[in-house]
Amino acid sequence: MTRSVWVKADDAVGDWDDRRARITAALEAGADWVLVDEADVARVRELGDINVAAFRTDGDVTLVDDIDADDDDVEEAEPTERPDAVIVGKDGEGDATIDLPEDLSGSADLSTLRRDGDLERGAYVRILAKEYEHFAETAAEEADYTIVIGDDWTIIPLENLIARIGEETDLVAGVTSAEEAKTAFETLEIGSDSVLLDSDDPDEIRKTVEVRDEAERESLDLEYADVLDVEQIGSADRVCVDTGNLLEHDEGMLVGSMARGLVFVHAETADSPYVASRPFRVNAGAVHAYVRTPDGGTKYLSELQSGDEVQVVDLAGNTREAIVGRVKIEKRPMFRVALETDDGDRVETLLQNAETIKVATRDGRKAVTDLEAGDELKLFYEDTARHFGEAVEESIIEK
Repeated sequence: MTRSVWVKADDAVGDWDDRRARITAALEAGADWVLVDEADVARVRELGDINVAAFRTDGDVTLVDDIDADDDDVEEAEPTERPDAVIVGKDGEGDATIDLPEDLSGSADLSTLRRDGDLERGAYVRILAKEYEHFAETAAEEADYTIVIGDDWTIIPLENLIARIGEETDLVAGVTSAEEAKTAFETLEIGSDSVLLDSDDPDEIRKTVEVRDEAERESLDLEYADVLDVEQIGSADRVCVDTGNLLEHDEGMLVGSMARGLVFVHAETADSPYVASRPFRVNAGAVHAYVRTPDGGTKYLSELQSGDEVQVVDLAGNTREAIVGRVKIEKRPMFRVALETDDGDRVETLLQNAETIKVATRDGRKAVTDLEAGDELKLFYEDTARHFGEAVEESIIEK
């Protein structure tokens, strides 16, 4: 599931200066959406690149693409740029400005939601009572996004909605803090698809985006394999992966000659007598080797280029993504490291013959130049084959 963070920035927030401050904080934090009034869409576009959802209320705002040159009222129209999604429910039945009809077939909000159009559409519903849960469920049958707000929020309404509509719409839970966002993403283990944050605090917006990132990341089970052999094999084309992110001392990447067994190689965060630390770099191995990516796939090291994403992993198996800033390929002397897993499988990789290259052993961080048979090396092992980086149920022999 891909999680997203929406930031609420409509006129309920305040004047344009207040709204602009929220939108700017959302842009700087890396939020996915802002929810604004339709009249503000053009101004949001001027601030930066972000998905824009817009409340549609009484219909008196005209989209630029909807103006007919032959329309007598064109001079009186107040056109705005098209949002990426329109949201109904504000100043209507969704927020209880207008009472819900007993028969939802007569709902004005639902009628607006069902209108034909090429824009994505969503419903905004405050969960004030049980009948509003039912209203949200009905709206979800038509809506790409269903935004649910709990004024006296308890976890039960969100659990109900996740269970009932979680697969037919993107469920967006209203929250006021990163802590509430974490709860929303974890409810019923499945969690909401997204959260709508209502907060003026830039730090809270940033923390909520961090919660989103953590919710999407894998946690890997790393294990140890016995080193069978460390052999000098001459020179090969070696790849250094320089990221646009600073890596921590216990972080590295998973690389290897066989995709089923990827060795943990530390980032160059440690100083040495020979060279200063480069905490953005992993000296990852030869051009043929695989490196793991954030989507759970693999790429050849030779394929990486600036702008790609690679997966960074720490010693406990926690993962995050990093942007490749530069890839350096140079001819260097190499070691061949052969390993045997607990179930007797043999995997290998090539690593540069240099004391600055560190791997994770059961006894701690160790230079590859000090590695010897009998050491136990940390790796990620999965008994599966790969085809163009994707796991496949197929018999493939690698040796």
